[in-house]
Amino acid sequence: IEPSTLGDPMSPLRWTCKSTRNLASALKQKHFKISHVVVSDILRNMGYSLQSNKKTNEGGKHPDRNKQFEYINDMSKKYILYGNPVISIDTKKKEQIGNYKNNGKTLCKKKNPIEVNVYDFETTKAVPYGVYDIGKNSGFVNVGTSYDTSSFAVESIRRWWLDMGRKEYPNSKKILITADSGGSNGSRRKQWKTELQKFANETGMEITVCHFSPGTSKWNKIEHRLFSFISMNWQGKPLESYQTVVNLIGATKTRKGLKVKAVLDENIYEKGIKITDEELGKINLSRHEFHGEWNYTISKNT
Repeated sequence: IEPSTLGDPMSPLRWTCKSTRNLASALKQKHFKISHVVVSDILRNMGYSLQSNKKTNEGGKHPDRNKQFEYINDMSKKYILYGNPVISIDTKKKEQIGNYKNNGKTLCKKKNPIEVNVYDFETTKAVPYGVYDIGKNSGFVNVGTSYDTSSFAVESIRRWWLDMGRKEYPNSKKILITADSGGSNGSRRKQWKTELQKFANETGMEITVCHFSPGTSKWNKIEHRLFSFISMNWQGKPLESYQTVVNLIGATKTRKGLKVKAVLDENIYEKGIKITDEELGKINLSRHEFHGEWNYTISKNT
C-alpha cells in the first residue's frame, strides 16, 4: 500500500486511498487467504483509521505525481534488491545557535526548567544536511556553518559515502538518490549536476537521481524516517553550540534500530556561483524516458 499511502508523514496516523475490500482482493491474487475485516484490523494496528476527508493544501499537483511516486518506489526496490544503496536527502530546517528557546519539553527537576534568553536575535545558525539510507535504516547528518548550496549538498553525500556508504556497500558501483525538486539539490540546479559529476568522477559510481514532483517534498523518506526523530530528541533543549547540535543528532535512536552519525562541516560555501555552458557540456548525463527532468543518471567521464 505504500505508493498509495497519504496523510501527514510526520504523524503516526496515516491513510490509504485503497479500500479494505480492494486490498483483500489484491492479497488473494498473491495467494493469501484473508478477509476485508482482517485487513481492516491490520491497518488499524499500523496506525491507519477510518476518517472523513479534510481539505488540506499539498501545493501544486502535477498530473503525473502518483506515477512519479510509483516510479521512485519501483526504482528503490530494484536497487535494494541488488544490494545497491538508496539514499533520501534533504536539508533540515536551519537552527539558531545559542541559549535560545527550542520548542518542545524535556525532563527537568520540578520547578527548575532550563533558562533561556527572552529574545531571539538574528544569530549564527546551523545548517543540518541529512542523508538517510533507506535499506539500512541509518542516517548521516553533515552540520554546516555556512550556506546551503549545491556544493554543500554534494559534499554531504560525499562525506556519507566516505564515512558510512562504502563500508556498507563495498562492491556497489551504483547509487540511487531520492530528492526534492527544489532547494540546494533541486532538479533545475546546474551546480547540483556539476558537483554530482565531480563525485561520479572521484568514485566511479553511476549516480541516479529521482526527484519528487513539485509540491510533494514532504513525502521524501528522510522527513519522517530521520528528521522527525532528531526534532523529538532535542525538543526543549537549547542548541547552545555547534557541538551540541552534532551531539544531539548523533544521540538520536529509535526502537526500530535507527542510528545516526553527525559531523561538523566548517567549510565556507559561496552563494551565486555561475555555471558556464562549457561546464554543463562536460556532464555525462542521460535522462530517463519517464520525466527526464526528474529522473536522470550521471556517470563517470571517460
